[in-house]
Amino acid sequence: MPSFRSRGFAIYYEVHGEGDRTPLVLVMGMGGTCQGWMVTTVPELSKQRPVVIFDNRGAGKSEDPGTPFTTRDMAEDTLALLDELDLQRAHVLGGFLGGMVAQELAIAYPERVGCLILQGTWARVDAKRRATLELWKEMIECGVPAETRIKNRLAWTVGDSTFEQDVIDRMWRFYLRDDAPMEEKVFARQAQASIDHDALDRLGQIRSPTLVVCGEDDILTPPKLHRILVQSIPGARLVQMAGGAHLVAAELAARFNGLVSRFLEEHDRALPPAEE
Repeated sequence: MPSFRSRGFAIYYEVHGEGDRTPLVLVMGMGGTCQGWMVTTVPELSKQRPVVIFDNRGAGKSEDPGTPFTTRDMAEDTLALLDELDLQRAHVLGGFLGGMVAQELAIAYPERVGCLILQGTWARVDAKRRATLELWKEMIECGVPAETRIKNRLAWTVGDSTFEQDVIDRMWRFYLRDDAPMEEKVFARQAQASIDHDALDRLGQIRSPTLVVCGEDDILTPPKLHRILVQSIPGARLVQMAGGAHLVAAELAARFNGLVSRFLEEHDRALPPAEE
């Protein structure tokens, strides 16, 4: 699969599906690679339209520039990918850190973003989530083994009912063995970028039709943070998914994929053509 160089480092990406509908770009969250989308999301959504996935800087097969970065920097990475693929406009879906990146992209380059879908994210961190991410950084600094750190993250991101199922063991093994390991310094930089992200006072500039999705039982990015997004983005729609926590795209995959598909189809018909 291909990669391209942008501002001195390589970004890895994949394109799945085909057709003439507006492509969908998926922006991964903290600690993961684009392969995380391949388990439950890409197989379904790519039946309707091209779906583009990529590794964030320093993750998976994308190179690490070696310096701290912000969500605005990551939005520029995403823009570079759109330019590489000659996509004048794409729908953009981002989860957690990816949702913060998607906000910055939609604010800075409104003409390039068709629909915007934000899942499990925030516009500005609150005190408790700041403390949580600072703790995740401190666990790295203290040399806590990766196995323990992943289990701690799953406790924050997976719902109670999911913990009662065999799926939790599969998820833990996926993050530990199947997904490409992320260097600890990159994870720490991602955590800091999430802490520093603050688009709250600029969300009113977003012009893309926006769907905000959260799990009712999400404790990492609870519904109150999603309500702030909806109140601040003109015309945004909020869907709270019963029985889901932070990882609703995986925990409630069929419902989540159906929701996304219907939203995109609705606005595919309504959006004006992209400028050439």
